[in-house]
Amino acid sequence: MKAGVVHAKNDIRYEEIEKPIAGPGKVLIKVKYTGICGSDIPRVNGDACHYFPNVLGHEFSGTVTEVGDGVTSLKVGDRVAGVPLVPCMKCEDCQKGNYSLCKHYSFIGSREFGSFAEYVAVPEKNAVKFDDEVSFEQGAFFEPATVALHGLRRVDYKGGKNVAILGGGTIGLMTAQWAKIFGAKSVTIFDILDERLELANRLGCDYGVNSSKPDYMDRVKEITGGKGFDYVYETAGNTITMKMAFELAANKAQVCFIGTPTKDLSFTVQEWENMNRKEFTLTGSWMSYSAPFPGDEWELTAYYFKTGQLKFDDSFIFQKIPLSLIDAAFEMYKTPGTVKGKILIDSEK
Repeated sequence: MKAGVVHAKNDIRYEEIEKPIAGPGKVLIKVKYTGICGSDIPRVNGDACHYFPNVLGHEFSGTVTEVGDGVTSLKVGDRVAGVPLVPCMKCEDCQKGNYSLCKHYSFIGSREFGSFAEYVAVPEKNAVKFDDEVSFEQGAFFEPATVALHGLRRVDYKGGKNVAILGGGTIGLMTAQWAKIFGAKSVTIFDILDERLELANRLGCDYGVNSSKPDYMDRVKEITGGKGFDYVYETAGNTITMKMAFELAANKAQVCFIGTPTKDLSFTVQEWENMNRKEFTLTGSWMSYSAPFPGDEWELTAYYFKTGQLKFDDSFIFQKIPLSLIDAAFEMYKTPGTVKGKILIDSEK
């Protein structure tokens, strides 16, 4: 079969490799689409790849073409989304159902061959079935959608409150939608790009605030009656928005950092003291899994995509690029600002 194989930094090749098989307890998936994740970029364009040669790709959708011995929940022809984490199921964290915290895990698309290929073989539990009403494009967005839902529920989330989402990228827009689905009084999204704020409005957000404007805090006071937000979700992993979360939080608020930081972060005493004076709760979120594995994050994503309540906008997708041109896709990321949205790799081309 054909695959995009990473051989070294800045060296990903479209070439022939051995087609995997559906061993016991596994299924073989004919891949349709795979989204390029932010974590894939340093593994191709940087030094973050675990080993060479490697086949990346973990945000994928496709069709089951073979089932191995012992597989009971899936059949040939099922449309599925890939679940990339392969927890050990033996450690203390796994025994508690905290699969995201497993220290002995494998991961499809980084620690074992992934979906930048025509086919990928995965354990039965690592393929989530979705109905015909859900597109393969949506299927490739299951993973970021589940990350957003997992993050939403890392705090004691209840409806009827004001919610702030910092960052209008894919994760931020998904988090905003989940907040609305589960009863938010209002959802406000913060970004510095007006086109992202316009998209957030189309997806049902109540307010969009351009945080590059000097008077944006005046808008916050208008929206919240001067109290700040009851729930604050940081989804950008940006030093500015992480500090901003402390400023936007109301007294007794709950704050969750979903975004992964990429730079060192420092606070002034006054900035950090917000947490003391407001007595807000701060936590983090990692990946998208719960018990029983892979978790209802995945079931709910399939359900709400099907009903249309979890909205999917074509502008989520920047471009669809054939697998045969995967090297060109990663070249785009070398020029900041070129890629605006998700690139989907089409494994059938």
